[in-house]
Amino acid sequence: MAAAATMAAAARELVLRAEASDVEEEEGPLGGGSGLQEPLQLGELDITSDEFILDEVDVHIQANLEDELVKEALKTGVDLRHYSKQVELELQQIEQKSIRDYIQESENIASLHNQITACDAVLERMEQMLGAFQSDLSSISSEIRTLQEQSGAMNIRLRNRQAVRGKLGELVDGLVVPSALVTAILEAPVTEPRFLEQLQELDAKAAAVREQEAMGTAACAVVRGVLDRLRVKAVTKIREFILQKIYSFRKPMTNYQIPQAALLKYRFFYQFLLGNERATAKEIRDEYVETLSKIYLSYYRSYVGRLMKVQYEEVAEKDDLMGVEDTAKKGFFSKPSLRSRNTIFTLGTRGTVISPAELEAPILVPHTAQRGEQRYPFEALFRSQHYALLDNSCREYLFICEFFIVSGPAAHDLFHAVMGRTLSMTLKHLESYLADCYDAIAVFLCIHIVLRFRNIAAKRDVPALDRYWEQVLALLWPRFELILEMNVQSVRSTDPQRLGGLDTRPHYITRRYAEFSSALVSINQTIPNERTLQLLGQLQVEVENFVLRVAAEFSSRKEQLVFLINNYDMMLGVLMERAADDSKEVESFQQLLNARTQEFIEELLSPPFGGLVAFVKEAEALIERGQAERLRGEEARVTQLIRGFGSSWKASVESLSQDVMRSFTNFRNGTSIIQGALTQLIQLYHRFHRVLSQPQLRALPARAELINIHHLMVELKKHKPNF
Repeated sequence: MAAAATMAAAARELVLRAEASDVEEEEGPLGGGSGLQEPLQLGELDITSDEFILDEVDVHIQANLEDELVKEALKTGVDLRHYSKQVELELQQIEQKSIRDYIQESENIASLHNQITACDAVLERMEQMLGAFQSDLSSISSEIRTLQEQSGAMNIRLRNRQAVRGKLGELVDGLVVPSALVTAILEAPVTEPRFLEQLQELDAKAAAVREQEAMGTAACAVVRGVLDRLRVKAVTKIREFILQKIYSFRKPMTNYQIPQAALLKYRFFYQFLLGNERATAKEIRDEYVETLSKIYLSYYRSYVGRLMKVQYEEVAEKDDLMGVEDTAKKGFFSKPSLRSRNTIFTLGTRGTVISPAELEAPILVPHTAQRGEQRYPFEALFRSQHYALLDNSCREYLFICEFFIVSGPAAHDLFHAVMGRTLSMTLKHLESYLADCYDAIAVFLCIHIVLRFRNIAAKRDVPALDRYWEQVLALLWPRFELILEMNVQSVRSTDPQRLGGLDTRPHYITRRYAEFSSALVSINQTIPNERTLQLLGQLQVEVENFVLRVAAEFSSRKEQLVFLINNYDMMLGVLMERAADDSKEVESFQQLLNARTQEFIEELLSPPFGGLVAFVKEAEALIERGQAERLRGEEARVTQLIRGFGSSWKASVESLSQDVMRSFTNFRNGTSIIQGALTQLIQLYHRFHRVLSQPQLRALPARAELINIHHLMVELKKHKPNF
């Protein structure tokens, strides 16, 4: 409708303009003779006056022309007057229709008006109520802020009072002595759990009272007397109980681990005494130290004495040295020597004492061993004695640390107060025994037992025995070195001429050395010690010199070599059974054996094949110097060598083999020497063939009698012994 109204207004304006232009056309020809136009008299509508602004009309017209309906009307060429009237008619119809609709809905409109009026009244009342409510809220908000301030102040007062209540509660709880505590301390036995619980409570209250007294709390004076009387009663009962347990150690055949376990169960008793009655705590500790010190000393003195009764009766003496001859005689009043000196230089099964299974095996029971008539070497007794000492010392040290609440130097001092006399007695006994001990293997095994026990003590975290182990080693090492030096000196001073009849078999002194050296080397390999290797090196040098001195007693070089090879082979074989293949001793004797074996093979081949050997060496030297022509004068000699070898080599080889097998006690070694000799003989004959292939000897008739080298090898294999 707005568009229609706009279009109608635009149409009126166009109609007015069109009428104005028609009037001007009609009046133009009817004007005056002068042809001047009179101004139009349009009454109030004076378009030429200043009151009408033409620009605004143009803008208005231009805006109407932009309307779509106007554009469509102009485009189709509609008559604007007619169209304007039509639009006005439609507007009138619409207006009348609207009036009819309004009249028809007048009752509803009146009702709506009444409702709106009622709503306005309701809203007005609501506005008044909300206004009152807003004012009430303003007053309530101020009241809430006041309440919040009061609540904050009350919370602060509450926290302060709670803090004071907590402090006062702690103070009161710490000072008040409940009846259950009094009853338990006065009436309950110390072994009951409630006594221990209330004793802990009493200790806490006594500590709290001491703390409060230091702060100047006056209320402590009220409960001090009660707590002192309870403390005295508790100390008295605890003292009687602990002393009774300590006195139970003194009963014969008592397993003192049982009362120690009972004391550990009530270790808080000593802690209570330490904090509340130090004099009583010191009394108990001194009584424990005195009692256990005597018990350990008595036990170990008796045990060591009984152990020594089950030692082997035959022990090494000062004359039982490596270089002492078996035929040596003693004085009339001297004791008989060992039935076989070789046993003190042999390890045998004695080395098992340092094996893990045997090292921590149960200790020996002397009376059981005596009933069974069992005897043991010294190292087994030493192991049993010191394993008992180690086990009891570790247990005692841990008990002292836990029950007496000590650690570090204080624990060491207390431990040595308990075990010091026992350790001193053990050291004196060991020192006394070692003064007359000449069994180097036993001493060396004892050294390694100590080294292993020291590691066990370290694993158990018991450092209290460290000084004792050092003292034991300080006794064992010098004695071991002295015995070893005595053996070295005995070998050095041995006179081969005093050894009686000699033969080429291994000498008993070298066998002693081989067994002794292999024993020490095998033990030393577990925990290497450079000093031991140095002492063994000195002994080895003296034994090698001794073997050479004895070999010099034989008249022939062949016997000397047989003696040397037999002794080197025996010593090497014994060493390789126990020592590592790359040990210094094994390598040294292997080199000596190889050198003497090669020399013996040359000595062995010299009698039957000496002429052949000499000729081959001379001929090779002439050929090397370029004097091969001188071989032409050796035809007769060569012919004799060819025929002599061909006729006698089999018999010579057979005799050689038999001689070797008779000379060497070790068949395997003899077989190796025969094989080396035959190999060297084949090489010698091959070199002889090469010499005869020279032009100067190539035409020699006797060359036809040479034995084929392959045929010789086949024949020599038949003479190789098999064992």
